[in-house]
Amino acid sequence: MKRVSTYFAKPGEVAENWKVVDATGQTLGRLARDISVSLQGKDKATYTPHTLTGSFVVVLNASKIKVTGRKATQKYYYRHSGYVGNLKSIRLREMLESRPERVIELAVKGMLPRNHMGRQMLRRLKVFSGGEHPHQAQVAHNPQGTEATAVASAADGG
Repeated sequence: MKRVSTYFAKPGEVAENWKVVDATGQTLGRLARDISVSLQGKDKATYTPHTLTGSFVVVLNASKIKVTGRKATQKYYYRHSGYVGNLKSIRLREMLESRPERVIELAVKGMLPRNHMGRQMLRRLKVFSGGEHPHQAQVAHNPQGTEATAVASAADGG
């Protein structure tokens, strides 16, 4: 009987991939889900839970995302300084006006594991409110080549 063993990716064997996603017209939650799957590496056959097998993800046009329903006025983000009475809140609409990158980062952060690996995955997320990014050299050096453009065109709905 042939013995079959499970493949586990080693940290040195994993190639660094870069994906570019255009957030124009995308729904926040669905976009965050796709990004978190890519960061975790669950879209690859070589997914290994204890190794960073995910891709680097560059998100463009974060200020042009959309939300459904009345979330823009009803959804709040909270933060607390640790001092008594210092709970701060800000509406989604106000956050999109001031720091649209943070909205996507927080949505993706909530979908990643709450451990050391999750924090490492979140560092691989690069979000920009405009259409330009400084990671062009890394994306152009992508070994798969077409992956970055395929994800961007899929994000556009094409």
